[in-house]
Amino acid sequence: MTNIIKRNNVKKTGSGKETIIFGHGFGCDQLVWKEVIEAFTKDYQVVTFDYVGCGQSDKSAYSLERYGTLHGYKQDLLEVCEALEEESFLYVGHSVSSMIGMLASNERPDLFKKMVMIGPSPHYLNEPDGYQGGFERSDINELLDMMEVNYKEWAKYLAPVVMSNEDRPELAANFEKLLCSNDPKIARQFAEVTFMSDVRADLEKVTVPTLIMLTQDDAIAPMEIGRYVHTQIPGSRLAVMEALGHNPHISDAAETAAVIKDYLSGQGE
Repeated sequence: MTNIIKRNNVKKTGSGKETIIFGHGFGCDQLVWKEVIEAFTKDYQVVTFDYVGCGQSDKSAYSLERYGTLHGYKQDLLEVCEALEEESFLYVGHSVSSMIGMLASNERPDLFKKMVMIGPSPHYLNEPDGYQGGFERSDINELLDMMEVNYKEWAKYLAPVVMSNEDRPELAANFEKLLCSNDPKIARQFAEVTFMSDVRADLEKVTVPTLIMLTQDDAIAPMEIGRYVHTQIPGSRLAVMEALGHNPHISDAAETAAVIKDYLSGQGE
């Protein structure tokens, strides 16, 4: 039987009656949560993990077939939850992990008490029906081609776009290093799965209480998309942050942690 804890490099810290799982986004690993989780370890049990193919996960467990859709990553999350052998969890997902968490909660709503989505997008492409995901298909194809031709140049291009915060260039430099630490082939497939996915129809099926956190100047998941997610998830809450860019948990960890804490404690409701 697969050792899920080892396969997904699951780490558990903190103390408390409730357990929070933090899911990282594309191109990242669990270390992006380092500063945020410091605010939770006193009052919660905190779980971080790496999706197979990312960070310090067991990359020998990666398969093109399983991770050819978001459902493979959803299965990772569900298997981590089951391996922890707890009744229910609070879940915080960034970017594509918001949608992975949504798919997991739709399949097993009993496992999740509350969800937090940071910079979510159910579909990144603009469509003829009027839906504006922010990208043309040609944009994504160029991005994927660049990843194949020159992965390091792709990382150098993408990092400042994702991070924003032009007055803090060290953020982009550090994120570029993180992107470059990935296996290029796995990263390219994860990128394709992320940017070509369309889970809009699943939003209305969510029954778990959900908070949607949006930032200023998010080039990957514009605020309009987050507001769309809010209108589609029944009873969801919306929080618009002061933070800039797509990675507020990296650039503005204190504000990110405060908004999450308020919601989970009931103060943000």
